[in-house]
Amino acid sequence: QQVRAKLVLLLSLLGLAAGGKLLVIPLEGSHWLSMREVLYVLSQKGHEIVVVAPEIGLYIKPRESFLMKTYPVPFTQEELDQTIRKTSQNVFEEGSFLSRFLKTYEVLKNSSALFLATCTHLLHNKELVTYLEESKFDAVFTDPLLPCGQIMAEYLSLPSVYFLQQMPCGLEFKATQCPNPPSYIPRLFTDLTDRMNFFQRVKNLIFESTNYFLCDVVFEPYAKVASEFLQREVTVIDLLSNASIWLLKLDFTLHYPRPLMPNMILVSGVSCAHKKLTQ
Repeated sequence: QQVRAKLVLLLSLLGLAAGGKLLVIPLEGSHWLSMREVLYVLSQKGHEIVVVAPEIGLYIKPRESFLMKTYPVPFTQEELDQTIRKTSQNVFEEGSFLSRFLKTYEVLKNSSALFLATCTHLLHNKELVTYLEESKFDAVFTDPLLPCGQIMAEYLSLPSVYFLQQMPCGLEFKATQCPNPPSYIPRLFTDLTDRMNFFQRVKNLIFESTNYFLCDVVFEPYAKVASEFLQREVTVIDLLSNASIWLLKLDFTLHYPRPLMPNMILVSGVSCAHKKLTQ
């Protein structure tokens, strides 16, 4: 009887360990490289993975560790390459706040239009959406920097897991109602640390208002697309706030300490490849 009880317990544990079915809606570029490594490990653990991506891309390519579903998009490979290159170059350019702000605004406007078109063509691909509905996924794994994955998670009524470093304009703080005091946490473009005097805190507060302007350019169209697709009024904050888990590629050894919420988990710096160091 003890042997039988142990066998029943073992079978129940095996059932709990059974692989799940994961829908992955990634973001092109360097964001995908670290996510790809996570998917490889998940596939090794027995999870069934379906990656949905546009036909034209830089790094998102088919692999043995997952099934890939693609859909057409209204731009060429050359246009995508040029957009990614300009976005990358802008990150490393120096100059005054005004010049950086104007360059960032122009780059964001152009890249946002391209990625928004990508999202729109996914949501309006009836054949692919029908396939996703019938596939009965357990969860959505996505990079929320652009919220197309979360729109699909809402449509399919699935829990979502985010994999990211940080959101523009501190949207992760708003979405999780996490404390984000400008007297403590430095804002984008300020070059400040987490230790500021009074005038630096004032500067930090001023810079925060400009970031919200940039975010309106990027995210407001997604709110409109999401509202039309879901047939109810939603904001980007509404979408982001429904995440089950935020996996943050942060480590307080390398980054400034900051408040966290219970569903925010630090996964340190997930590297893009595992290589042995030379002696």
